[in-house]
Amino acid sequence: MRYFLRKLAMFALTLWAAVTLNFIIPRLMPGSPVQAALSRLAATGQTVTEAMKRAVEIQLGLPHTSLWAQYGDYLIGIMHLRFGMTYSITDVSVTRAILAAAPWTIVLVGTSTVIAFVIGTLLGVYAGWRRQTKVDSAVTIGSTFFSAFPPFFLGLLLLYFLGFKYHMFPLTGGYTPGAVPHLTLSFLGDAIYHSILPAVTLVVTSLAGWVLGMRNNMINTLGEDYVLFAEANGLRDRTIALLYVARNALLPNVTGFGLALGAVIGGSVLVESIFGYPGIGSLLLLAVNNRDYPLMQAIFLLITVSMLVTIFVVDLLYGLLDPRVRGT
Repeated sequence: MRYFLRKLAMFALTLWAAVTLNFIIPRLMPGSPVQAALSRLAATGQTVTEAMKRAVEIQLGLPHTSLWAQYGDYLIGIMHLRFGMTYSITDVSVTRAILAAAPWTIVLVGTSTVIAFVIGTLLGVYAGWRRQTKVDSAVTIGSTFFSAFPPFFLGLLLLYFLGFKYHMFPLTGGYTPGAVPHLTLSFLGDAIYHSILPAVTLVVTSLAGWVLGMRNNMINTLGEDYVLFAEANGLRDRTIALLYVARNALLPNVTGFGLALGAVIGGSVLVESIFGYPGIGSLLLLAVNNRDYPLMQAIFLLITVSMLVTIFVVDLLYGLLDPRVRGT
């Protein structure tokens, strides 16, 4: 019980620190939403006056109270799930903007994470079992080679060749312009079609971590006594590989998979921006460009809380599955 209480106290302390930093960091950024809006007006050739600046401040609803008062209002707003209005989208609340973008990111990044985990784990099992063979070298070198490409670079390559040059996939967006999002087979097919290139980018660039991690776990487990005992008893190679070695080597990868799922809500800012995908990543980039403090705070808070909750759950599961951890 002491182990679980200690983890709960650490979770609460970390959550408070994250919430506080989430309030402070955006305010340390240079510039302001007013400056960003006035810069866009000046770029159109309009003369920016003091009256215009004041009108923009009123329109954006910028806080004019002290920093401590803003912090208090910020904490109260979090407890009531009120994050204010976004500066980046006219007449849209922060909650509404996030709820509109979150499903796109959860489906895209979540599905890509699951696919990369399954493929990478299976390839790692096979490479580890066939260690020091041509198959092992091909899987290891191939996955490492593709993972060396930064996601934005691989995304640009796919976009140029498969989207621009050969017109096999759309260049931007999560669905065809003019379509109204709704749950029909035609719209879902259109959305899947638009998500193929971003998904391939995310899967390919994250595959090596799962492959190499599982391969190393397999090799370490192959030296255990119970594996040698199983081989001495004449069990089939497939039985030993799957039921004895892979099953026990899988735990670290499953832990990493849980943490990866916790990071899903953060999306991939660069990949979503390159493909114009309407997810959390693109929304975060829009907020940063416009110095949209309420929207930035809410997105950062969402990402942080999802990661902290996942880590907390993983810690608890470790305590339940391995009693030795409770004594540490």
